[in-house]
Amino acid sequence: MSHGLKIVRRSVDPARLARLQQFAPVIARAYAARGIEDPLQLSHVLERLLPVGTLEGVEAAVALLLAHRARATRVLVVGDFDADGATSSALLVRALRAYGFADVDFLVPNRFEYGYGLSPEIVTLAAQRAPGLIITVDNGISSIEGVAAARALGIDVLVTDHHLPGATLPAANVIVNPNLPQASFGSRALAGVGVAFYVVAALHRALADRNLPSPAQWLDLVALGTVADVVALDENNRVLVAQGLQRVRAGRCTPGVRALLEVGGRSISDVIAADFGFTAGPRLNAAGRLDDMSLGIRCLITDSPTEALALASRLDQLNIERRAIEAGMQSQAMAAVKPLLAARRSDAPTRAGVCLYDPGWHQGVVGLVAGRVKERLRRPVIAFADAGEGLLRGSARSVAGVHVRDVLEAVSTQQPGLLLRFGGHAMAAGLTVEAARLDEFARAFEAQVLRFCPDGTLADRIETDGALALDDIALPTAEALRAAGPWGQAFPEPSFDQAFRIDRTRVVGEKHLKMRVEPEGSGRHFDAIAFNFFQGRERDAPLPTRANLVYRLGVNEYMGERRLQLLVEHLLE
Repeated sequence: MSHGLKIVRRSVDPARLARLQQFAPVIARAYAARGIEDPLQLSHVLERLLPVGTLEGVEAAVALLLAHRARATRVLVVGDFDADGATSSALLVRALRAYGFADVDFLVPNRFEYGYGLSPEIVTLAAQRAPGLIITVDNGISSIEGVAAARALGIDVLVTDHHLPGATLPAANVIVNPNLPQASFGSRALAGVGVAFYVVAALHRALADRNLPSPAQWLDLVALGTVADVVALDENNRVLVAQGLQRVRAGRCTPGVRALLEVGGRSISDVIAADFGFTAGPRLNAAGRLDDMSLGIRCLITDSPTEALALASRLDQLNIERRAIEAGMQSQAMAAVKPLLAARRSDAPTRAGVCLYDPGWHQGVVGLVAGRVKERLRRPVIAFADAGEGLLRGSARSVAGVHVRDVLEAVSTQQPGLLLRFGGHAMAAGLTVEAARLDEFARAFEAQVLRFCPDGTLADRIETDGALALDDIALPTAEALRAAGPWGQAFPEPSFDQAFRIDRTRVVGEKHLKMRVEPEGSGRHFDAIAFNFFQGRERDAPLPTRANLVYRLGVNEYMGERRLQLLVEHLLE
């Protein structure tokens, strides 16, 4: 059950709604509530993308790339160890090889040996391959020392990144980042792979050779990385994702993307954005969390379906291992925050921001644990793991209204030296602290969270699209909502709330709650499931026979039959 939460129904401007009458009422209302003013905003044709040349730095990046192409120097792509970094790396390697660069390879830091970004240690490793140019993807904007080390060795550096910069920028030859302070590009929400795509598109345009493949060929990689990195699906990103999904459904995707979806049991002809976020993305991320992201990048680079399937199967096994590790860590984390959950149920004062640490936790999985606990507490959470040599590495997950990277920057400004390293986004960040100063950091973190969101009201709100008419709780509505996407961060899939009677409850898959529910007084029953309901909850705790459910309409396909299923996000007594 969810306690202390307030349902807030999204407001809809009648004038805006009137301009969307071409859509079914449920769809029109959802679009209007998400700020859509004009049906043209929902067009996903490539011509709707922001012009390539408007992203600052791309022309200088192209000039640098062309100079190295002419000299036939070795180019080394240095990526991040998550799905955004993997797709960015694969996109650039594929594109540069296709566009006539003589020698292109990639290097991705092993998170357990080197940590994040273009560090001096990674530059030393890279230098063994004698590159003339290093291109960072999905990292580099905070790599001051690493960029300096590369330049000192005579290696040119092109930084492509989307993370927020610090006060000092690295001394790279060229930086392409839509989040630079003076940037005027129309979308600050580009993922790392989106930035890489714009660089590739600008390069393709400069080469002006009709025999070269269009950058659109790799939009499946762009869509996967964009969804998996949970960046805001603004209008520009929705075009990128929709175009990538369209290519996948038509069977025109890279063998690796196809294989990742297939090992996850997804049909490529019916793929939606959520399949990238919950099927392909986690399998790709498993490599960086437990092993080496080189495995994931090789899966996305190969043109052999057989090799792609073999690599995807290995990634699937790693994901199974990751789930087992995560389950144990989550149980420990939920036990640790049980008093905080009890305080929320009694409306007693509770913590504004939470830091968790266990010496046995896995560095690659703490971010997932932080995310799960954040969902239960509705507070920013940082989970830490031992990084050796007296250091802890943390992964932060935040809530609406609390920009977690800004919180960390405020801590760093107020108490210099407390944070050894940090970086990230509004909703997620990474950091390193000394183990001996964890308690000191936890107090400073909570104090700064309170400054950003003093009463916690944003975190305790659940936004919905209101109640559904009985006739709209139906498979055709669910199918229409699937087709109306892509849905994602900052453009959420519609959810609804109303009172239901609940019966025939049972546990499935050890942690999911299966139910039969009836909108009160209707006499009609629907199948419903609350995924991960028993994560951190007692299975024998009594369940209510009546509750307000916050739910989405799902399509459950089993043995060729498609049926409606309510996907319950919150159960409020």
